[in-house]
Amino acid sequence: MDFTVFMQQMVNGFSLGSMYALIAIGYTMVYGVLRLINFAHGDIMMVGAFLGYFGVSILGLPFPAAVLLAVVGSAALGMLTDKIAYRPLRSAPKISLLITAIGISFFLENAFNVFFGGTPRAFPVPEYMEIILSLGGLTFSVASLMVPIVTLILLAIILWILFKTKYGMAIRALAFDVNTVNLMGIDANRIIMIVFGIGSALAAVGGIFWAVNYPSVEPMMGVLIGLKAFAAAVVGGIGSVAGAVIGGFIIGFTEVVVVAFLPEYGGYKDAFAFVLLILVLLFKPTGILGLNFDKSRF
Repeated sequence: MDFTVFMQQMVNGFSLGSMYALIAIGYTMVYGVLRLINFAHGDIMMVGAFLGYFGVSILGLPFPAAVLLAVVGSAALGMLTDKIAYRPLRSAPKISLLITAIGISFFLENAFNVFFGGTPRAFPVPEYMEIILSLGGLTFSVASLMVPIVTLILLAIILWILFKTKYGMAIRALAFDVNTVNLMGIDANRIIMIVFGIGSALAAVGGIFWAVNYPSVEPMMGVLIGLKAFAAAVVGGIGSVAGAVIGGFIIGFTEVVVVAFLPEYGGYKDAFAFVLLILVLLFKPTGILGLNFDKSRF
């Protein structure tokens, strides 16, 4: 195996894995607080990508402003979803929340399909993000270089919020015991809304980067991406923010390696992510950085 080819695929896998990681963090934060797998999370990512598309194509905003619109809009949608759909079911059985999450997912997909059509739309990628750089025989675009850098920066910010701020302390306390948090005078519903907002904002960033690297948006784009991001969260250790990032990188590398070095199985690259998920669940059900939920969170 040529070393340059190997390193090129590692660069590609790092970029792809970073996008999965951004979405996986939202899954793992919501699960850490509510023990809920928010299957609508992939569709929040889709909404973020569409908001970025509308910001640039319809409103004529500069790309950074369109990204800000997508982040704020997706965060607001995530918090609104929690307030309308999940908050009334806080004391209901977990299966009720899970079914509600699936229902929200179907609602978002079909609403966008009805109002905007199912035909993929070309995403207007800024010219500076399409610039191709070369280093030591490796080639990559500015966009693919930005994804892992932004992912690591956002990971550092999330960890700082969780472990160095009062809101982070409240989130971690809430993840242990909702009733005790309420007795201490903390508004648990507000903290949960913040968690949904943070997770949805990260999903929007992931959606924007996905649309930039694979320049199209369509209502069903979040389904498979969301499922693979969920697989990444489980592989890394559901409930662990750092684990979600590691899991995203592993899923991204797996896909790239299959296509690059086993081209005859390239058509099954999506299946390999879920085979990896099954193997992890069989041999290490808590994931790579799985937490003991009786002792720690995130």
